[in-house]
Amino acid sequence: MDSMDKEDLAGQLMAVSPQLETLKIQALSEVCKLIGEAVHLDTTLGRVLQVLHDILRMERASLVLVDPRKKRLRIRASYGLSVEEERRGIYGLSEGVCGQIFQTGLPCVVPDVNSEPLFLDRTGARRGIDKDRLSFIGVPLFVEGRPTGVLTVDCLFGPEVAFEEDVSFLNVLATLISQFLVLHRSIAKKEERLVEENKSLKAELHSRFNRHYIIGQSHAMQEVFWTIEKVAPSRATALLLGESGTGKELVARAIHEASPRNEGPFIKVNCAALPENLLESELLGHEKGAFTGASAAKPGRFELAHGGTIFLDEIGELPLLLQAKLLRVIQESQFERIGGTRTISVDVRIVAATNVDLQDAVDRGLFRNDLFYRLNVVPLKLPPLRERRGDVPLLIDHFLRSSNERNDKKVVLAHDALEFLVNYYWPGNVRELQNLVERLVILADDMVIRPMDLHDHMGKVPGSHQVMEHAAPPPPSPAGPFSNPVAPSSLRDMERQEIEAALRRNGWVQARAARELGLTQRQMGYRIKKFALERPDFALAGS
Repeated sequence: MDSMDKEDLAGQLMAVSPQLETLKIQALSEVCKLIGEAVHLDTTLGRVLQVLHDILRMERASLVLVDPRKKRLRIRASYGLSVEEERRGIYGLSEGVCGQIFQTGLPCVVPDVNSEPLFLDRTGARRGIDKDRLSFIGVPLFVEGRPTGVLTVDCLFGPEVAFEEDVSFLNVLATLISQFLVLHRSIAKKEERLVEENKSLKAELHSRFNRHYIIGQSHAMQEVFWTIEKVAPSRATALLLGESGTGKELVARAIHEASPRNEGPFIKVNCAALPENLLESELLGHEKGAFTGASAAKPGRFELAHGGTIFLDEIGELPLLLQAKLLRVIQESQFERIGGTRTISVDVRIVAATNVDLQDAVDRGLFRNDLFYRLNVVPLKLPPLRERRGDVPLLIDHFLRSSNERNDKKVVLAHDALEFLVNYYWPGNVRELQNLVERLVILADDMVIRPMDLHDHMGKVPGSHQVMEHAAPPPPSPAGPFSNPVAPSSLRDMERQEIEAALRRNGWVQARAARELGLTQRQMGYRIKKFALERPDFALAGS
């Protein structure tokens, strides 16, 4: 090359460099943005390599990472390579140009791949390229000081761009990618720890509440668990029967989780909560323009539940017209959206629930007989809480723990208050118990819930007065000098006994008894008058 040619080349380099610097800054800015918004590792790496092509016109960029288990290098991400070409990009740790860069930890430039014996072109991506000279550049990646992989590109630029500029830029990019890999590995380790903690918590829940996360050790609940295990693996429709608040949704979800469909969706529909004119659209969906306000097509709950389970709660409230359409879905697994003509097929397991007597509804013409028999394949009766009193302490313990944690409190339940709750009739079942515990924790002035607190709050529960007298009496306590031989049949009786017992323990000194119970003297005087309590003669004699 003569002196004139050298001067021309130098002038070209000086003219090109400012433009290249601008493009490199733009490319690095885009890469930093991608890394900052990264969600998925491989997708982000592929988009980073795409930046090299879109902004700097570098071709066939690839990121080769070491596989520690198989002790080889393989392409993890690329741009400009087909899936098959990327799959073929596997090298030994010291094989070819990539292996040399990985082993030495130094960049490598191959000015002409056609004349370099170490260049293997294992992917086959460069065959058929009509170019006299094809350059290849690779730089190493380090994570925590250890070689991790190689970043490579084909450079198709002319002689006006120096290889040093390309290597310098790729080294900066490799550093950014290395930091991204470090961040990704740190997040992956945290996710692994969270998964392990989740498994540990699930194991603890299993041991405490059985594998279905439903609290209960009574014989009645063991029967429910046994039925869940039997019905879950099948495709049969299950019908959950029982009073409101007995946990029908929990059982429906347990059937889904224990079934082969547990990876699919669990979709809940409350048939009583939606207006009749909207219920069909919610269940089956509608097409655009099917009715006023239908500005776009909308899939129904059955479509959303495809491959999983749909839970139809309060099925007894379903209108007769919709019952016929539901019957077809159950029989044929097909339906049409409102305003549509295309028949949609779904694979859905149905679990229905009701707190009404469906047979009685059939007799009165409110429920289709054929639909009832379709739903009543495997009926499962959930016991009311008053038939599983042994589970009440477990439930209270669970709800107290949860409510205390939510409200940052440490409220506990006195033994005599627990005794009454175990024997309470519970017309609202588990839901009533849960709401009561939450209310007691939130409104508690003291850290101990006593019978008088129950009286204050349970008196506000609708219907509680009507059933309170029907509570089963607790077993009589051992006789003692101050024991009351009559077991309390209501909260009023229990509160009276509590006040009288405190007075007896404190020698009928009202101030001491009030202090023990956390009451003011005025409140204690009011309760003595309310219950017509009188100081016994032997107390007077001993004073």
